[in-house]
Amino acid sequence: MICAQLADAAAYRGLHPRLDRVLGLLTPEYLAAVPTVRQELEGESLFVTRFDVETSNDPARLFEYHRRYLDVFTLVEGCERVDIARPEALALRDQKGDWWGAAGEPEQGVILRPGSFLVLFPGDAHRPGMAVSGPAPISRVVFKILI
Repeated sequence: MICAQLADAAAYRGLHPRLDRVLGLLTPEYLAAVPTVRQELEGESLFVTRFDVETSNDPARLFEYHRRYLDVFTLVEGCERVDIARPEALALRDQKGDWWGAAGEPEQGVILRPGSFLVLFPGDAHRPGMAVSGPAPISRVVFKILI
């Protein structure tokens, strides 16, 4: 997991070519133009979507994790907490394709605001969309990178 500021994105180049491409797209201008429908940048290997949702205080929300995809989250508007846990500390509830849904308690949390980003590697269980103080609207951009 990497949590950093957009201004520092170049420091993380060199880990993977598709991640390098995403790090180059983490600009306010690009992020503001991302649509709410999936936009393929390299087919199934790299795509991006904006989600306009409301954060939640519901502790029963599932964590998710992936085996083949790396996620990059950034916020255009609002503030959210992303809970983090090890998959082995969670109880598997559902699985579809490369998505595993699991229940449990967070081991740590990350607060995302506009200007920050979060890289979640395969196996990093995460529960996005959690409220920081109370439910509020957010606009999150998510890049999915096949690695």
